[in-house]
Amino acid sequence: MTWLLLIIIVLAVVFIVQIGRARELASLVRGEKAEEFERNNFHAGLGMVFMISFLLICIVSFIYYIPYLLGWGPNTAASLHGPVVDSVFNTTLFFTSIVFFGCQFALFFFAWKFRGQKGRRAKYWAHDDRLELIWMLVPAIIMTFLVVSGLQAWNEIMADVTPEEVAGEDYMEIEATGMQFAWLLRYPGRDQKLGTKHFTKIDGTNPLGQDWTDKKNIDDFQPSEIVLPVGKKVRVRINSRDVLHNFYLPQFRVKMDAVPGMPTYFVFTPVVTSDSMRNRYKGYDNWNIPDKQNPDKKRWEAFEYELACAELCGRGHYSMRRVLKVVTAEEYAEWFDGIEGTSHYLNNVRGTDKDPFKDVAKGELEFEQLLAQKEIVKAELASLQEAMAAAAGESLSKMEAAETKVLAALKIARTTLDVAAAKKAAADAKAATMSVLAQPEPIEAPATDSVATDSVAEEKPL
Repeated sequence: MTWLLLIIIVLAVVFIVQIGRARELASLVRGEKAEEFERNNFHAGLGMVFMISFLLICIVSFIYYIPYLLGWGPNTAASLHGPVVDSVFNTTLFFTSIVFFGCQFALFFFAWKFRGQKGRRAKYWAHDDRLELIWMLVPAIIMTFLVVSGLQAWNEIMADVTPEEVAGEDYMEIEATGMQFAWLLRYPGRDQKLGTKHFTKIDGTNPLGQDWTDKKNIDDFQPSEIVLPVGKKVRVRINSRDVLHNFYLPQFRVKMDAVPGMPTYFVFTPVVTSDSMRNRYKGYDNWNIPDKQNPDKKRWEAFEYELACAELCGRGHYSMRRVLKVVTAEEYAEWFDGIEGTSHYLNNVRGTDKDPFKDVAKGELEFEQLLAQKEIVKAELASLQEAMAAAAGESLSKMEAAETKVLAALKIARTTLDVAAAKKAAADAKAATMSVLAQPEPIEAPATDSVATDSVAEEKPL
């Protein structure tokens, strides 16, 4: 196969050389000038054909790839600030497209119009003040407009949370630390505060270098994926443990370098859930084909938002991927409830030599007590809902009323930082459950025998 390819190449070269020699002979017969003018016409016409074909290919390919382009088709932004980013890019694309098509047209049209012809002589202009003024002012005005609009978008997008905003209420904060070759994620616990850390404390059981003497670290947990509630402002702390990385969420128009020794951040609000994005993709043909990683599903069914690294950080750069899920507030509360007990401190440090609170008996730390009271409320809710499945009528109505009280207690138990409030919530849940599940059995009168009664009555003295 290789030899055949070499033979074809050699024959092609020989053919081109022979064509060139034939043209040289033709030019000698017809004359140099006539041949030159013919070549000018041929190449100028060929340039026009190429220009038209090239620009048509650009337009057709853009239309064809719209379903794949960020900001177009199904890939409109999934964050609150995303449309601003898309608007800046599309405005820039509009003006640069005019320049691109105009320059390509002028380049090939002028080559055709002013080609060398018999009897034509070139004119010389030293300069044209009016033309120079136009091509300086027009780009200057357009660039000023683009720069000012881009600066306004930057100031809007890169604004940090204000001191008046409260973590957990107005926004939530998470942390992403890049390392070769993974992202280390950290969520604050119910206190909504990330604990302090220092690189000197990093070891095999403490990958982020958390300071365990800081009680804010006790409830922090490190999930394997990012889960965010839709419509909630999110502030991401971005760090690097070794080299330069980049925190990149393409659908949310989030992109920020993770620089060693220089923490950065990005604030955004997701507005499209993962399920809604799948439904959006479902309507496009290129998403209704089998997924490469999971052939049993179509591309839209297997879709997940993902966190990637957009900085070439080494040989394992490709593996820096984390799944990101955007869910409803109720689904997020359920997820947080289920993962809260996986606190890195409780699972890896509690009771070890590195535990500064090892003298405190297990179950006595405030956070441990809060978790225990929450589990009590959840157990009460489970038993109540089990009974409701078999109830009906007035009994079911009472159970539904009791369920409302238990759910209110559960909401408190999931969020409170006060052990006394958590215990009260557990007691309220028990009371509500007991009020409908522990009804005393009615005492029935013993059955009487009519024959015996009659005989006794006969024996009584008159």
